[in-house]
Amino acid sequence: MKKIVLLSFFFLFCETFSQEMKIKKEKWHWNNNKVKQDTIAGYAQVLKVDNILYISGAVASEITPEGITSVYNDLKASLASFGATFENVVKENLYTTDIDGMKKLNYVRKKFYKKDFPAATWIQIQRLYMPSAKVEVELIAHLPK
Repeated sequence: MKKIVLLSFFFLFCETFSQEMKIKKEKWHWNNNKVKQDTIAGYAQVLKVDNILYISGAVASEITPEGITSVYNDLKASLASFGATFENVVKENLYTTDIDGMKKLNYVRKKFYKKDFPAATWIQIQRLYMPSAKVEVELIAHLPK
């Protein structure tokens, strides 16, 4: 009888402990309150864990002032989905098929950060997920605790 009680307690403890170990994820996907993630491509646009936002890449098919502005406006909407701004961004990853074109138009990107730049990595690649895309930018942002 003692063994049964101990085993029952052990399994109850393990189940409770494992539930506490799961992280709480909040998701946002392009202003759609019913669908929090894209089930076709398999991603969420923003994933919040604790006070950190992980923002999937926003893309543009042109490396022009308008294309870059479009990317950063989309990222602005992603940040705003959890009440954040570019001031909350701590890391930016930029992928492009034309690094020289991006360097020439970096002034467009800088306007969004208002001289409070995050850590950043820029990488030139051969192709992005969307064949027509020429630039993709993803962010990590921290919210106040």
